[in-house]
Amino acid sequence: MISVIIPVLDGGADLVRCLDAIGRQVVAKEVEIVVVDSGSRDGSADAARARGARVHEIPAAEFGHGRTRNLGAELAQGETLVFTSQDAVAADERWLTTLTGSLDGSERVAGAYGRQLPHDDATPPERYFLDFLYGPDARVQRLARGEPDFRQTLFSNVNSAMPRAVWRELPFADDLIMSEDQEWSRRALRAGYELVYEPEAAVHHSHRYSVADAFRRFFDSGVSAERSYAAGGGGGEALRRAGAQYARGEVEWLWGTEQRRWIPYAVVYELAKFTGMQLGRRHRRLPRSLKRRFSALSSHWDEPSRGAG
Repeated sequence: MISVIIPVLDGGADLVRCLDAIGRQVVAKEVEIVVVDSGSRDGSADAARARGARVHEIPAAEFGHGRTRNLGAELAQGETLVFTSQDAVAADERWLTTLTGSLDGSERVAGAYGRQLPHDDATPPERYFLDFLYGPDARVQRLARGEPDFRQTLFSNVNSAMPRAVWRELPFADDLIMSEDQEWSRRALRAGYELVYEPEAAVHHSHRYSVADAFRRFFDSGVSAERSYAAGGGGGEALRRAGAQYARGEVEWLWGTEQRRWIPYAVVYELAKFTGMQLGRRHRRLPRSLKRRFSALSSHWDEPSRGAG
């Protein structure tokens, strides 16, 4: 059995599209959908039940990216666990077969993840971001020596699969504000496992973040960085170099694709992301009141142990 696990909060029409796309999958194995709903007020839980999902409801304050996915995995019955988001829509009817099939090549494959394609309304900066991270070329990520860098730890629970046995051995960290997937991938690589990126297993998933939304998301990303994609020596400098190269590449792409009017916005947008990440990486120096204002998940800072870091 394949268990598809979806954390949900006020998913609305996005959730309906996600569930309907899962329902159209052509797959040989039995499929169950496990929804963990954290206090939706828009009828998301009922909409999921109406489409055959098993729904477990929790208070909004109990949500955590790793914690909630671990809960969904505990509730699931499948030997293969698939994680996706309420606003991700399978690009075709073979998505689930292709994604889970990527686990079959070797016992050393801890997880597989697939491509994320932009929705039709995605902004050019978001389109560039998704193609930069989730391009058309397949790859296998493994650790030869030392500490994995941010390229090797790339992994996303928007569109991922892993054997239950691996999740049992390496559950998600339940105390991170975000990037639980890349913290997990780092531990998997250090344990000697491999990760498979399969671009043919694609979902449509993108956001129309405002500049303020981007700042908050990357603040939270920065908070988690030291335990995920920036762990190990030299992570900060490597990230700064990569960020500068990314920004130059985005401007060149906007110019070359005749989308030059987006360049001023992209500059402001990327600066907000960079500033948010840098503040997040220095969050221990900030008072809890500022962390709550800067964060996209302010409830994370309500626990006293997290207020100081």
